[in-house]
Amino acid sequence: MAVINDLIDRISDPELRRRINDEVVRLQQQKKFGLVFEEHLPEATPLYDVPIKVKSLVARKDGYFKEFFRVKRIEGNVLFCEREDDSHEQVELQKNEAVAVALFGEPIYPYLKPMDAVKNAPDSDLWHTLIEADNYHALQLLVYLYGGMVDCIYVDPPYNTGAKDWKYNNDYVDSSDSYRHSKWLSMMKKRLVLAKKLLNPQNSVLIVTIDEKEYLRLGCLLEELFPEARIQMVSSVINPAGVSRGGEFARTDEYLYIVMLGDASPQALPLSNDWRGNIKGGYKDKLRWNGLQRSGTAVLRTDRPKMFYPIYLNSSGDKIIEVGSDIPLDVDRKSVSCPKGLIQIWPIFPDGKEGRWRLGRETLIDLIDKHYVKIGKLRGEKTSLTYLAKGEQQKVERGDFPIIGYAADGSIIVDESNYEAKFIPGTQWWISSHDATQQGTKQLNAIIGKRFDFPKSVYAVHDVLHFFVVNKPNALIVDFFAGSGTTLQAVNLLNAEDGGHRRCIMVTNNEVSEFEAKALRKKGYQPGDEEWEKYGIARYVNWPRTVCSIEGHDINGQPLKGNYLGSDIPMQDGFKANAKYFKLGFLDKNSVAAYRQFHELLSLLWMKAGAIGECPTLKGKEIPEFLILTENKMAILTEEWAYAKFMDEMKDRQDIKTVFLVVDSEIGFREMAAPLKWAKTYQLYKDYLENFTINYEK
Repeated sequence: MAVINDLIDRISDPELRRRINDEVVRLQQQKKFGLVFEEHLPEATPLYDVPIKVKSLVARKDGYFKEFFRVKRIEGNVLFCEREDDSHEQVELQKNEAVAVALFGEPIYPYLKPMDAVKNAPDSDLWHTLIEADNYHALQLLVYLYGGMVDCIYVDPPYNTGAKDWKYNNDYVDSSDSYRHSKWLSMMKKRLVLAKKLLNPQNSVLIVTIDEKEYLRLGCLLEELFPEARIQMVSSVINPAGVSRGGEFARTDEYLYIVMLGDASPQALPLSNDWRGNIKGGYKDKLRWNGLQRSGTAVLRTDRPKMFYPIYLNSSGDKIIEVGSDIPLDVDRKSVSCPKGLIQIWPIFPDGKEGRWRLGRETLIDLIDKHYVKIGKLRGEKTSLTYLAKGEQQKVERGDFPIIGYAADGSIIVDESNYEAKFIPGTQWWISSHDATQQGTKQLNAIIGKRFDFPKSVYAVHDVLHFFVVNKPNALIVDFFAGSGTTLQAVNLLNAEDGGHRRCIMVTNNEVSEFEAKALRKKGYQPGDEEWEKYGIARYVNWPRTVCSIEGHDINGQPLKGNYLGSDIPMQDGFKANAKYFKLGFLDKNSVAAYRQFHELLSLLWMKAGAIGECPTLKGKEIPEFLILTENKMAILTEEWAYAKFMDEMKDRQDIKTVFLVVDSEIGFREMAAPLKWAKTYQLYKDYLENFTINYEK
């Protein structure tokens, strides 16, 4: 419809324009079912590092790149262009006011340009990464690197509220745009289609946060894109004080969509009292003994006759002597005699109704032999019995509750002092540490100053990740709307708590805030200028936070104060982790095909090999015939003629897990890769070129 309306506006005859517009409005009012939205014209990403040439597609540096021009000729600093629409208007642009652009869905050939690094764990091969890029093209790259390998994706996308702080935080489309919901959905769909290709279909989770502006549409979109998944929505209070809205209830919460693929499911965890507060009866940090008499539903003798039988205690009531047989329904229990000197117990309710036991006779005898049955206070034939259900038995048997003795009735006595209950919470979270003001904004301000509004609480991200990666110490976690970098700090905290080796990949653009943009334009700066770029979210917010949180100091070099909540981990100790900062760039296809871009692709190959160890670099322009990079557990053959020498060096090198072979033919590649059975092998540059020549939209 957006395109149709644009075309209607170009009709010169006012009467014809009015009549066609009326018909379109009538069609729009017809009821439609399901999620219906526009597939809007492609978005574009600016290529500030790519020189403008004749035939380049360009846009003006200001704005959101909605108008595109094809360069026809260049004279000095003037670009003579033709508008890329039906008008074909001839337009002159100054070279310094234009930038080359790539439309989404067009073939692109990305590389990773190293920008910076922080190394606080010299003995660790764990490296996180930050990629400065529009996340659509970064996702295309990540699908090539890690398709089907990602364990968890966490994203906090734009909420489409029209706020002007950071474009990707909220202001994706103008709030007055009648197609704002449709454009937002189109933007999200493009990225979620690629995100799905990243996730491990056997066991992975996608977590998406959102508020009430788009949660209905997002839910429908997720159901459409992930029909095979189990999807839940959690409501999480992130601002207990509430954000006042005129004439409306104050907003205190937001929502988390949890999209679980394959075997993925939340794991039971030991949780703080905040998580227990609204649970009836709470969660006890003790061994649970269940009443042997059935309660709830199907509780009568007539419901399960086989579970109605007598139990005999000694006269002092501190030992089970015998378990009797079940009696038929037509037999009166009172007719069953009790041996002299014993106490006979039946499952009888206080009102005299005959109930039943929870367990069959043979099962009960087995539990008595294992000391898993306990006798309550002696009350004659009304004495109660309790037992350990299977889950509680497992806690004893795996040592959660060490046995330290036996009671007079033969039941076990356990040490409960070190046990903490584990459980999966409900879908309504009101957790004090998730307060975005106290544990988000204030914590971030203490690290880098007032540079970013409304970051997530690091504990809110930590907790939701923890449910899904607690048993995955080597999980690969991706956040492609990374913003201020909360996710990486949360992943580092998880690793510090349990010694994990989880790796985080963050993607964020380098948009500047609306405030900074106005100030910079007044000074004559434009996007792409160094003075402009240094205030972007990647360089001014995310990366400084990443460096400071890893090294344990604020932006001024002063040690961070306090411990992380719920732990004895001092913030000033930082994290034993390393991180590499890249900017996504674009290569010329012909140069790649001619093997002239090896230096540029080396960082990308390091990522594809698992980002193990410090990212390698080459000095000078010369390219060695092969590289065996022990620290990175990868090897690269750059000259086919050096294969024999390369293989001599690779003998018994099963520490090398990834091998790249530069070879022209597919047959030659298979023959060369065959002996390297222990490693993953890739054919350069064919593998790279074929991957990025495809159009992802199709």
